Amino acid sequence: MAGRRLTLPLLLLAAASLAAAAGKAGGKPRAAVFELIHRKQATWADMARSDRRRMAFISSRGRRRAAETATAPPADEAFAMPLSSGAYTGTGQYFVRFRVGTPAQPFLLVADTGSDLTWVKCRRPPDADAGYGYGYGAPASNDSYSSPPTAPQVRVFRPEESRTWAPIPCSSDTCVASLPFSLAACPTPGSPCAYDYRYKDGSAARGTVGTDSATIALSGLGASAATRQKKQKHTHTQKQQAKAKAKLRGVVLGCTTSYNGDSFQASDGVLSLGYSNISFASRAAGRFGGRFSYCLVDHLAPRNATSYLTFGPNPALSPPPPAAAKPACASSSPPPKPPPPALTGARQTPLLLDHRMRPFYAVTVNGVSVDGELLSIPRRVWDIGKGGGAILDSGTSLTVLASPAYRAVVAALSRKLAGLPRVTMDPFEYCYNWTSPATGEDMAVPVPELALHLAGSARLQPPAKSYVIDAAPGVKCIGVQEGEWPGVSVIGNILQQEHLWEFDIKNRRLRFKRSRCTQ
Repeated sequence: MAGRRLTLPLLLLAAASLAAAAGKAGGKPRAAVFELIHRKQATWADMARSDRRRMAFISSRGRRRAAETATAPPADEAFAMPLSSGAYTGTGQYFVRFRVGTPAQPFLLVADTGSDLTWVKCRRPPDADAGYGYGYGAPASNDSYSSPPTAPQVRVFRPEESRTWAPIPCSSDTCVASLPFSLAACPTPGSPCAYDYRYKDGSAARGTVGTDSATIALSGLGASAATRQKKQKHTHTQKQQAKAKAKLRGVVLGCTTSYNGDSFQASDGVLSLGYSNISFASRAAGRFGGRFSYCLVDHLAPRNATSYLTFGPNPALSPPPPAAAKPACASSSPPPKPPPPALTGARQTPLLLDHRMRPFYAVTVNGVSVDGELLSIPRRVWDIGKGGGAILDSGTSLTVLASPAYRAVVAALSRKLAGLPRVTMDPFEYCYNWTSPATGEDMAVPVPELALHLAGSARLQPPAKSYVIDAAPGVKCIGVQEGEWPGVSVIGNILQQEHLWEFDIKNRRLRFKRSRCTQ
């Protein structure tokens, strides 16, 4: 958005096309869980171009200043949303199932930690600017998620059918001061607040902003829910399940009436997980314990491989609450159980909520090693104050390292792989023929171990397939891209895959551990 917000680029993936060219994280306390869904296959070159455009935006992001985000006290509840890879749609994004409005309307949104506005495609009003781009005026199906839509036959939000939709006036403080992407035009004080996202690649989204209620599915049973259950012990299971649903009110929602560019073809919009006072993550985490977590399945996983986006305590990363004290007469009961095995192996590092990086979440990188050998990378590369730094971004596919770090990493990895024949494949610099000339099968070549050393003695050691990636049958490439220097390094979603990540905004901690993500 040239001074405005970039939500996310069109990403990747699928090795097959290149041949031609948590566990459910509910919780004992109640939590909200969103299912993550990964969306046709695109080429790595397409993905890299998209990542580069996003990097141009990220590099300029440091100039922006924003107000502190207030976080409400922790709640003993949580909720979860289904989340999965979008590889089957040709992107490198991860998709979450989201319901908004009253009655609820279902959508498939991109889960984006680099976005501060949640928006959905809307029915285009009759007087909309017909020359702006691809409008949404045609009726669209709001049914199930089983058949991915093909533009322009997409799901669209119909605000006039939602009893809880409330436009934000253009004269309001929210529009004028809190929405950096809002337009100055305000025909009358009561006119809706308009926004215009302009992307570095020339794509854009335009619409109006309001608030509405999101329907969430609570997991576990809090004290109040347990009380209600006693009162309703004779109700049917179906009714009990219905009681587990709740409304998250006052969610800031963009109603996109027109857009141009390919970035939005595969989804119905964006779920904002960035650090911002208007993002969905801020709203939901403020209500549910000040934290959220997600687990990204393998980026090439089939569409039915589902994990979850959880708001609230995640028992796989957070110790369970202490058990209530028992009276003396109960001393014969068995001793308390030790922490569940799921807690073992979890690492944590400070979560940097730096105003220069918002809405992105930053971490402190102390170094990078290959096969245990620490590489020579200038410390300023990881210093936000000196033009560097590192962020986690679910909207970028390939990890992008500032040039000094990239050069050191690929030099070390390529030395270890020097015995393999090199091949050329855009957009990668180092690709190798992994096929044995004798058998025609992939050779059992050991991949050097890559590790990112984070503050607090936390080490991120991704699986080899996350950085030496399958680019085509029999071909593997070092799946890291070179970024500008000075510039921010980005830990993309492929390097994050098969890890459970918890963003503890309240306590400013990032926790993570290896996980297959699916049940």
